[in-house]
Amino acid sequence: MKEAIGHKTWAIAEGYIPSYGTGPEPEFASHETACILNTSEQDAHIKIWIYFEDKDPIGPYEETVPAQRTKHIRFNDLETPAPVPRDTDYASVIHSDVQVVVQHTRLDSRQAENALLSTIAYPVTQ
Repeated sequence: MKEAIGHKTWAIAEGYIPSYGTGPEPEFASHETACILNTSEQDAHIKIWIYFEDKDPIGPYEETVPAQRTKHIRFNDLETPAPVPRDTDYASVIHSDVQVVVQHTRLDSRQAENALLSTIAYPVTQ
C-alpha cells in the first residue's frame, strides 16, 4: 500500500501495568502495548504522553516506526523521561507526524489463567 492510512493523534483512555505476573519473562510479563502500523512511505516519529488522575503527565516518550512497518511498543519498556509506574491507573495520548493506526493490547498475567485484552485506540480527527 502506497498511501498512509489512519490518523496522527490517538488516545488510549485505559492503562494499568501490574507489578507482577505468573509466567516466564519477558513473554508472560504483565504489560501494556501500543501496536502501531505505519503504511506510509515515511518513517513515523511517535510521541507518547502518559496522563494520571492525581499528578502531571509524563512525556513525551519518543519512538520511530519505520516506513511500511509495524512496531509494538511495550509501555513497560518506556524509560525516558521516566518509567511508566506500575500498579497505577493511567491514560495515554500518541501523536505521529504521519498517519498511523494504533491498537492497544494488555496482557494481565497476575493469575495462572492469563487475560489478554485488545482494542483499537480512539482516533482523533484532524
